[in-house]
Amino acid sequence: MARRKKVYEGKAKILYEGPEPGTLVQYFKDDATAFNAQKKDVIDGKGVLNNRLSEFFMNGLTQIGVPNHFIKRLNMREQLIRSVEIIPLEVIVRNIAAGTISQRLGITEGTPLPRPIIEFCLKDDSLGDPLVSEEHIIAFGWASQQDLDDMVALALRVNDFLSGCMLAVGIKLVDFKIEIGRIWDNDFQRLIVADEISPDSCRLWDIETGEKLDKDVFRRDLGNLNDAYTEVARRLGVLPSNVTHATKPTLIN
Repeated sequence: MARRKKVYEGKAKILYEGPEPGTLVQYFKDDATAFNAQKKDVIDGKGVLNNRLSEFFMNGLTQIGVPNHFIKRLNMREQLIRSVEIIPLEVIVRNIAAGTISQRLGITEGTPLPRPIIEFCLKDDSLGDPLVSEEHIIAFGWASQQDLDDMVALALRVNDFLSGCMLAVGIKLVDFKIEIGRIWDNDFQRLIVADEISPDSCRLWDIETGEKLDKDVFRRDLGNLNDAYTEVARRLGVLPSNVTHATKPTLIN
């Protein structure tokens, strides 16, 4: 489709005006970042994989009644989405201790948590996306108590869905983060899942070997990031089973 006006550019995606009011075109870049963009690289083909994987997960959520912004995939790197008012919070769901929760609380990485733990971080790169409490969120007006209740309910439903998807293909869903946006129908507000769901925003470990199949491969210099993402896509049926490397991915329509 013809290139439209750029609305926003982040570390991994660009948003353009959509063809109809209330829509946007989301473009997935090949850029890889870690540690609040202190580490950067360009991984040829990553955006193609994340576009297709996010489509897979969003369509799955739609099928089980979890509202989200996805409308359709347009091409290898772009998808049509609903325009939403993003709540300035990252919603993190943790099933197994890893990353910052292990560092903050001294919990050995890989320790199963007694139940899914939900954390909120303020979306502000200049502050390093700090962890915030529900008290902060309500006091500073980032979301209401009803919003928080709805966000937790959405996050837990996404967790159930993703955990099942991954378990079926031999992968542990360690943790993930999502963003949630508001849409309006006259004066009525609804919250829906937005942004993306991909290995960029999840921690995924092979059940048998513990091999990391997510962005920790890039963060910790553990190997080829596209190999990891390709393996996730292959197991989920997004790529043909004979694909072993995703430098130039061939996708299934």
